[in-house]
Amino acid sequence: MRVLHTMLRVGQLQRSIDFYTQVLGMRLLRTTERPDQKYDLAFVGYGNNPEHAEIELTYNYGVERYELGSAFGHVAIGVPDVAATCAAVRAKAAALGGAITREPGPVKGGTTVIAFIIDPDGYKIELIQRDA
Repeated sequence: MRVLHTMLRVGQLQRSIDFYTQVLGMRLLRTTERPDQKYDLAFVGYGNNPEHAEIELTYNYGVERYELGSAFGHVAIGVPDVAATCAAVRAKAAALGGAITREPGPVKGGTTVIAFIIDPDGYKIELIQRDA
């Protein structure tokens, strides 16, 4: 068994595609339009499943905002340089959305460098510094 994808409901599909590809360096892997069912999908990631887990961005026609609730925590992404990724978020936040909610630094009680950002829809993303 393996994780194939995580689905996130988004308010503007192209805005989310742009954020995940231009800020986080993912690739747009495929899209599906389902006008009869009133939704569109975009899969983004660093590679295709089953070798890599993907994020499925789901746009339901006419829904621009979701209540995220308190159950979902975050998606974690390993990056070679947390500070550089945060700088990219800062540089592109005005145009693409997203923000830093925890500046880069060691995790409490440890030495691993992390940061937290949010995407344009408010989903939390933990950045974890990893060797390339």
